[in-house]
Amino acid sequence: MDVFEPEIFNDEGEKQQKLNSLLKQIKALRLQPEDRYEIAALLESMGWNDEGARKNFGVTDIFELASQLWEISKSNIIFSPFHHIEKTGFVQGLYLLISNFLRGVIFALPMAVSVFSMITLRFSLWSYENLSVELATAIAIGTILSFVTVGGFMQAIARRGFFYITQNYYGMARKVTFQLIIIGIFACLVISACLFFGNALIQLFPFGLVLIIILYYFFLNTIWLSVTVMYILKKELVFTGLIIIGIGIVYLLFVVFAYNIIFSQLISLLLISLMSIGLAVFYFRRAEAKAEKGIEPKLPKMSVMIYNTMPYFIYGFLYFAFLFVDRVIAWSVNSTFLPYLIWFRGDYELGLDFSLLVLLIPMGIIEVLLFKLMINIQQSQKNYWGQDIDKMNRAYVRKYFLRLFFIFVVAMFSAVFLYYYLGIFLDNIHPALGKIIYQHPVTHFVFIFSLASYGFLSLGLMNSVTLFSLSQPQKVNRAITIALLANLLVGFLLSRWFGYKFAVIGLITGSIVFFILSSRQVYKVMRKLDYYVYSSS
Repeated sequence: MDVFEPEIFNDEGEKQQKLNSLLKQIKALRLQPEDRYEIAALLESMGWNDEGARKNFGVTDIFELASQLWEISKSNIIFSPFHHIEKTGFVQGLYLLISNFLRGVIFALPMAVSVFSMITLRFSLWSYENLSVELATAIAIGTILSFVTVGGFMQAIARRGFFYITQNYYGMARKVTFQLIIIGIFACLVISACLFFGNALIQLFPFGLVLIIILYYFFLNTIWLSVTVMYILKKELVFTGLIIIGIGIVYLLFVVFAYNIIFSQLISLLLISLMSIGLAVFYFRRAEAKAEKGIEPKLPKMSVMIYNTMPYFIYGFLYFAFLFVDRVIAWSVNSTFLPYLIWFRGDYELGLDFSLLVLLIPMGIIEVLLFKLMINIQQSQKNYWGQDIDKMNRAYVRKYFLRLFFIFVVAMFSAVFLYYYLGIFLDNIHPALGKIIYQHPVTHFVFIFSLASYGFLSLGLMNSVTLFSLSQPQKVNRAITIALLANLLVGFLLSRWFGYKFAVIGLITGSIVFFILSSRQVYKVMRKLDYYVYSSS
């Protein structure tokens, strides 16, 4: 890099002019240096040293020169003018809040539909109340593997898809989305082949069960990948409709035509997966047709895309591993003779399935709070003077703790509400199921602790989406990695010492750890919010 040519200044005005000129050169390298030390490093990279600083600016060394430039830089920020902010009208604001709340709730709605179907019809798209334990084990393994495998791809698709869609580059969003879907499907095929040939070498399951695992695994993978497309295109309700159609197909084949439940579900999963992919293509093409035409840049190299999305991919894998690791621990406890390495335990699973409903309302509230947070941050950038940055950061720290307390109250209220009113609902619809949930010692124990677990998990999820919105996925990954290890260690030890139902203690321990560590990370970010907003822009 060229060295700044030294000049002799005749008066303070000329010196100030040259300082401003030097600062412009520095800002060409770094638009907003973090502090005086970064300015000093930039000066050295430009060829400045202590001798040049003394000769040309009359300072003792390069750090004093950097300090003067830092003060000028701050004053430039202080006296930048405000921008006029157009206030959102009451009706428009209310509409945005309701739509964002429904967006959060709708994303969790398929889970509620599946649970309701199990209560009323005794089956859903991928489960059945009267399955043999052997078949339930195979389906559960396929389901868990599908979430863990494609969780990373789902996060990567959501991240890159949103990135291009917000810039109105629907063509690029479609290309990168289907690139990731193809890679995800290829990964599923590779894992399916490994399962098949690995089991042929070391027979852990009979051939028929392995085939069922692979079929459920592959079709569910396809569905989860396509639902992510629905989410980024804001068509979540369409996916809920597909789940309902899929359950209807199972009903038609299983109840009306009396086919085997496994056959009925597999045919339904095949049709729904094909419909999901077809609708994903259709909605992307329609969005592209409606978007403003313009020149779209080329997609970055695959290596660059992988680098940018890898933190989100890792989070998706860790998150679903966290959700399911306690089940695997509980199902592998060898308290009695187990035919296979993992053996489905319905009494444990039942308590977890119904407690997941506690996430419905908090997820909607989280979506609203995140929307308001990002709007407020955009306005604060334009409404705070430079010298008030610390004041702005402190205000957002206070707002963060208020939001955290609010979500805590909502989550705990949802847990208590679900505990009491689910029993009333089941007494009228499915009394036998209600008796199991509230009177069976294992199911009731798991139900209570998993309700609390998912309540704390919702707090961690609020922290996660906050950090994601400020492009800080590494901070989320650090928190959830430690939480996963806590879940695994506590659940494994307690389940082996006291019984398989205590694996759920690992879940609540991990959820609390995730909540605490992610809260700590958000607190650190909010204390320097101006820096993180700048770095994410």
